[in-house]
Amino acid sequence: MANFSKSNVPQFSVDVYQNEYLPEGGRDVSAIVTVTATGGGTIGSAVAAPHLYSHGQGPSAAVAIMVDCSGSMDYPPTKMRNARDATAAAIDTLRDGVHFAVIGGTHVAKEVYPGGGRLAVADATTRDQAKQALRKLSAGGGTAIGTWLRLADRLLSSADVAIRHGILLTDGRNEHESPEDLKAALDACAGRFTCDARGVGTDWEVKEVTAIASALLGTADIVADPAALAADFTQMMETAMGKEVADVALRLWTPVGTAVKFVKQVAPTVEELTDRRTEAGPRAGDYPTGSWGDESRDYHVCVEVPAANVGQEMLAARVSLVVPQPDGSTQPLVGAQGLVRAVWTDDMVASTSINPQVAHYTGQAELAQAIQQGLDLRKAGDFDGATAKLGRAVQLASASGNADTAKLLSKVVDVVDAATGTVRLKAKVTEADEMTLETRSTKTVRVKK
Repeated sequence: MANFSKSNVPQFSVDVYQNEYLPEGGRDVSAIVTVTATGGGTIGSAVAAPHLYSHGQGPSAAVAIMVDCSGSMDYPPTKMRNARDATAAAIDTLRDGVHFAVIGGTHVAKEVYPGGGRLAVADATTRDQAKQALRKLSAGGGTAIGTWLRLADRLLSSADVAIRHGILLTDGRNEHESPEDLKAALDACAGRFTCDARGVGTDWEVKEVTAIASALLGTADIVADPAALAADFTQMMETAMGKEVADVALRLWTPVGTAVKFVKQVAPTVEELTDRRTEAGPRAGDYPTGSWGDESRDYHVCVEVPAANVGQEMLAARVSLVVPQPDGSTQPLVGAQGLVRAVWTDDMVASTSINPQVAHYTGQAELAQAIQQGLDLRKAGDFDGATAKLGRAVQLASASGNADTAKLLSKVVDVVDAATGTVRLKAKVTEADEMTLETRSTKTVRVKK
C-alpha cells in the first residue's frame, strides 16, 4: 500500500455523548455524535489511491470559481473590481497541480478561463493567464445561477480528482430562471461537488444563497462591503485546499423496531440531514457530510426505540463513517464508530437528567429557528410575534454563550434583559445588519467541555 505524508490522510474518530437512561415507557433516545478528523496515519486504502494524489502535497482537487457578472455588478463600479481582485486572490491561493476554472455568471454561464470545456492546472503560468483573463470581465445581463452550477459541474467532472469544490459569488436575486430550475440544478449537482456561496452587498436573497450552500454542503455568508471580498475569498480557498477526503457519509444502523426521528449537524452550523438519507443495506442509511480537512463537527441523532420494561437495555443505534474507495465502492472505517444505548430504569434522577451536550445543541437549534422566524415575522409586519421570537433568541444566545449571535441580534433589537429575553425591536435597522443576522443564524458555539 502506498504511504503518504502525514498531512495527506485524516484519521477519523467518533465520540457519543448521551443520557442512556429512560423511564419506563420512554422511547426517545437522543445523542450528540462528535466526529473529528486529524491529519496523519492512513485509513486503509480509503483515500490512499495513488492516482488521486498530486505530487506529494495533498489530495488532487478541482475548483470552479463562479463570479456574478450581471448588470448590477456595475453598481457601484468598485463592486466588479473587488470581485475581480477577490477571484485573483483566490487563484493565488491554489496549490500547484490543482485543476481550476473561472466562470462568469449572468443569465447564461460563460467560461472565462481556460475555456474549451476543460480545466487548467495551477502553476505560475496558468495563474497569471487566469488573472489576465479576469481583466476582461465586465458586467451586463441577468442572473440564472442554475446555469452557473451546471457548467461548474460539467467542468469539475472532467478531471479524475479526489476533491471537487465550487466558490460562488452573487450580488442579486436569481431573477432569470424559475425557482424550480435552480432547485433542479442543485439536485443534479448535490453529491458531485461541494460549494461555498457568498452574497455581496445587500440586494441578494438570503434564503437563496443559504439554500445553495446547504444543498451542496458548503458555507454561506454575507460580504456586505465588497472591499472585504479578497480576504474572504482567500480564506475560503485556503479552507478548500485543506480538505483531505471527499464524500464522507455518516452511516446510522438501527435495530428492528427502531425509527430514526432526525439526524442533523449542530456544529459548526445547524444543517438538517434527515431527508438526505440514502439506504445502505438492511436497517442502515447514509447521511452526506461532504469534504473534510482537519476539523471536528457535532451531529444530533434522535431515534425512537420500542417500549421496554425497567431493567432492560438495548443498542439503539450504531454510528459509523463511510468513505469512498478508489474502485467506486464504499466501506465503513474500521474503528471510527460510536454506539447509542438505551437503558430503562426506575431511578427518576437518572432518567430525567438531560445530557449537557444534548441540552446545549437543542438550544442552539432552537436559537437558529427563533431568529429565522422572528425576522420573517418582522418582514411580514407582525411586530409582536417578531419581538417574542427575537427575545427568545436573545435569551438562548445569552444562556449558551453564543456571543457572536448575541452581538448580531443587538443590531436588530434593543436588549432590555437578556436573561428573560425582554427586547424591543429597533425602529431603524440597516439591511446589511438584518441580512447578516439571517445568514449567520445557523452558526453555533460548541459545548464548553
